[in-house]
Amino acid sequence: MLETKDDLRFPVGRAVIEPNPTEVQRLGWIQILEELPERMRLAVAPLADEQLDTPYRPDGWTIRQVLHHVPDSHMNAYIRFCLALTEDVPRICPYDQDAWAQLPYSRTAPVNISLLILESVHARWTTMMKQLEPAQWRRAFDHPENGIQTLDDQLQIYAWHSRHHLAHVMRTIERSGW
Repeated sequence: MLETKDDLRFPVGRAVIEPNPTEVQRLGWIQILEELPERMRLAVAPLADEQLDTPYRPDGWTIRQVLHHVPDSHMNAYIRFCLALTEDVPRICPYDQDAWAQLPYSRTAPVNISLLILESVHARWTTMMKQLEPAQWRRAFDHPENGIQTLDDQLQIYAWHSRHHLAHVMRTIERSGW
């Protein structure tokens, strides 16, 4: 079966937010975040620079850019979690992910440096999440473009985001026969 443009862009589908998640669901999403650094590292370990510089779709980012994007994004998410836990619905600062993906490091730097960041951020973030009380998951921040976001919403979005970008990498490897 041929992949469509939407399949290439959203290989695990679009994010769907469960409005009333259970503790069991949260633990599953946290586990996705815990496993992502190792899964990414194993996926790209055998790849050469030329392969890392392959776009996951036409006009898309390269695998290298994806590997730098994920920790950039997840560092921002971790900070937003901390802000929501320590302030009353803080207004957060968005960032232009496409512009970040064009920065020189994102296009040329060794991916190992970002994989190390991803490992550290996820270790700290998931440790924090496992210690949250049920009421803390309803804490929120105000995103200028997306409105009020609870920590429950963000956990689900970043579990999806993890699966989404891992699928970009894995499907590119599979399609390319590496």
